[in-house]
Amino acid sequence: MRLDGKVAVVTGAGRGLGLAYARALAAAGAAVVVNDVDGDAARQAVKSIVDGGGRAAVQVGAVGTAEVADALVTTAVTGFGRLDVMCTNAGALRDRTLGKMTDDDFDLVVDSHLRGTFTCGRAAVARFREQGDGGRLILVGSPAGQRGTFGQTAYAAAKAAVIALVRVWSVECAKLGVTVNAVVPMALTRMAATIPGLAEVVAAVEAGEAVPAAMRRGGLGTVDDVAPLVVFLASDAAADVTGQYLGAGGDRLSVWAHPREAFAANREGGWTAEAIADAFADGIRPHLEKR
Repeated sequence: MRLDGKVAVVTGAGRGLGLAYARALAAAGAAVVVNDVDGDAARQAVKSIVDGGGRAAVQVGAVGTAEVADALVTTAVTGFGRLDVMCTNAGALRDRTLGKMTDDDFDLVVDSHLRGTFTCGRAAVARFREQGDGGRLILVGSPAGQRGTFGQTAYAAAKAAVIALVRVWSVECAKLGVTVNAVVPMALTRMAATIPGLAEVVAAVEAGEAVPAAMRRGGLGTVDDVAPLVVFLASDAAADVTGQYLGAGGDRLSVWAHPREAFAANREGGWTAEAIADAFADGIRPHLEKR
């Protein structure tokens, strides 16, 4: 699958999943603007792409502000003539349980993941509208935003909001020929190493060992297992795919469901608190979602 002539921005691409996305896009023929708050990591990522025969440019900065988002688009247009793909991968992580979560930590996580996605998406769509020939927004979600993870108040909230942006933007941008989808990655990264029981596996994989087969079947693999989904969504083959949340990890490719009512009941004249209590006792309780 080729992306020759296309230009992509990948935020948070200095290492980990973002770097895998940038390298895969470049290997498929796209020119890539590599963004990261760590300038050394971003420049090293660009060097690795260029040394491999690809085209890449660097734009250092922490996503979240309109100025950084606009600079990313400008770098793409100035360096490569246009913009076709915006992949919003960047974000900080500050895992805390609710009682220990500070305002500053919450704001940092939400600003980087959610505001960073918003500002970069807005800047990209403005450019897509100017070019007049469509584009791709590839937002990066997380299983934490789909079902929650203990200790990730800010991260789960931000990633759930990113999925909401997919729902809204896929409708708003349809008339522009812009597709909007979320990638829900599952990979053995530094973030995964903070999950109890996975630190040793992450270290082993980083040392060159293969991911255990059972983990791969269960949907957990390397960053390179996720990158092909980003390439597909950036390609012409995905021109009719929009408003979707697609998971990738290990040997598994998945489609996450849209939220929908699981059960509904009607009562003429409306509901009193007592009537709700009776309805729960009479049959609503079995329909409640399991945790």
